[in-house]
Amino acid sequence: MFANFLQTLTPRDPADFDRAFVEAVHVSRPVPRDLRVEKIILLCWGLIAVKHVVVIWAVHHYAVPFHQLWINFPTFLLGLVATWAYYARD
Repeated sequence: MFANFLQTLTPRDPADFDRAFVEAVHVSRPVPRDLRVEKIILLCWGLIAVKHVVVIWAVHHYAVPFHQLWINFPTFLLGLVATWAYYARD
């Protein structure tokens, strides 16, 4: 809506309309995997494991009225999606 409104205030030259579309994309070579990033991913999975243990202990020790998977499952799922996104980029 705002793009059309702004276009009425400052109309563009019709010759510029073709520049708005991507005609081709060329990828020369894949980016190699980085050992530092893979170590960070491993560290994050270790932190997720520690968090799971702490949450399970806290839920049982303090008798909170919810199951520990309400906290642990989204964390595990987000870590899984992030790890998959890194390794599936090839």
